[in-house]
Amino acid sequence: MLSPLALTANFEHMFEIAPVSLWLEDYSAVRALFAQWREQGVVDVAAHLRDHPECVAAYGASIRLLRVNQRTLELFAAPDQGTLEASLDQVFRDDMYESAVAELQQLWDGAPEFSNQSVNYALDGRRLDVRIRGRILPGYEDCWSRVLVSLEDVTEQVQARLRLQRSEAYARGLFEHSPVSLWVEDFSAIKRLLDGLRAQGISDFRTFLKVHPEFVERCMREIRVLDVNQLTLSMFGADSKQALLAGLDKVFRGEMHDSFTEQLIDLWDGKLFQQREVVNYNLAGEPVHIHMQFTVLEERSHDWGMVLLSLVDITARKKAEAYLEYLGKHDVLTGLRNRAYYVEEMSRLTRKGPWPVAVIAIDSNGLKAINDEQGHAAGDTLLRRVGEVLAKAVDAPICAARIGGDEFCVLMPMTDERGAQAMVERIRNLLELNNQFYPGQALSLSMGVAIAASGEQIEAAAHRADQAMYAEKARYYAALGIDRRHD
Repeated sequence: MLSPLALTANFEHMFEIAPVSLWLEDYSAVRALFAQWREQGVVDVAAHLRDHPECVAAYGASIRLLRVNQRTLELFAAPDQGTLEASLDQVFRDDMYESAVAELQQLWDGAPEFSNQSVNYALDGRRLDVRIRGRILPGYEDCWSRVLVSLEDVTEQVQARLRLQRSEAYARGLFEHSPVSLWVEDFSAIKRLLDGLRAQGISDFRTFLKVHPEFVERCMREIRVLDVNQLTLSMFGADSKQALLAGLDKVFRGEMHDSFTEQLIDLWDGKLFQQREVVNYNLAGEPVHIHMQFTVLEERSHDWGMVLLSLVDITARKKAEAYLEYLGKHDVLTGLRNRAYYVEEMSRLTRKGPWPVAVIAIDSNGLKAINDEQGHAAGDTLLRRVGEVLAKAVDAPICAARIGGDEFCVLMPMTDERGAQAMVERIRNLLELNNQFYPGQALSLSMGVAIAASGEQIEAAAHRADQAMYAEKARYYAALGIDRRHD
């Protein structure tokens, strides 16, 4: 059995060579300080310290350093204990307040030991994140004159955690404030459904979907939206993520069924990255044209548990394209089809019919005189009125087009002479109503009709309709006693 002297020697040796920083300290003055606070009526020590932060400094000043080991000197870059002790104001500073309160609370509550994590500083200025454990040594519970404190340097772990947190915050910021709409979704249930079909021997997936269209709806219901970013909320008119997720049935509807069908077929074929144009709807019910990019994250390719979608709003582009397409086929002034569309329709009807095809040639009377006397703005107003009349007179597949300055034509597939004359009468009735609606300058039209039978060139019928229209125009001017050459 070792003698007390040998035991002391062993303790001294182990203390000195311990691989962690060890501090032997005297907390007897701390015990006396606690007694003083209790006499002053302090019950909630944490609240007391918040109200009197100077008491934390008094707590620190009450601790008397007895000894440190070699690892402590190395950790704090101190040549000896005397230098370290003289520089404790550099070691314990700044970030220590909260951890000191936690340590103090444990002792106040009567615990013989305490632990916390704090920040110290080496004498060369390095920040040290340390995990502190303290214990009142046995036999000193009544005086606290011997407290053994160990400091474990966890700087690397703390810094690694901080780097990870910063990285996560950076990634989160990129996600939240991305200039495109981002969705994180879980497609794992869809993968299980597709794998189940393969297990049943299904090989022609496209045909399967044609026979079982309800499978597409089932897959759509299995999509789990995990997260969306801020631009997504703006794009779909949602006040919050919860509001958007609650209204997904309003967002994904209509045309989405067909595009999602193609998306499923691509997934079946192993295409884990896809892009396509789709139509969604915002929560107000307005269509949002979208360019969608879809990818299954590589690390989740085994179960499709995380899918990233980026959505770019191309509604403005689609509107511009539609307007350009409209301009390519319509006359801007009247809103009717333009000459290019008329020529294309003539060619189509020539090739395919259906026959017979009625052609009505129409020309505005007196437009030149109005342009000369009242200006082209007045003439344009009359042309717009012609557009109003013809637009109300015809429905698809009938085509009404402006083919020249004041020249118009109506193409009526599968219409005979009787049907064409009925259209002429309809136009005359609408013309009369238009003149009642616009008092002042009366609108007058000359019209000629011709029918193209099966196998006959429509151009020939259009020429005959023109001749009939000019004949009517001549009669109109003759009745007014006007020289037609001046129109």
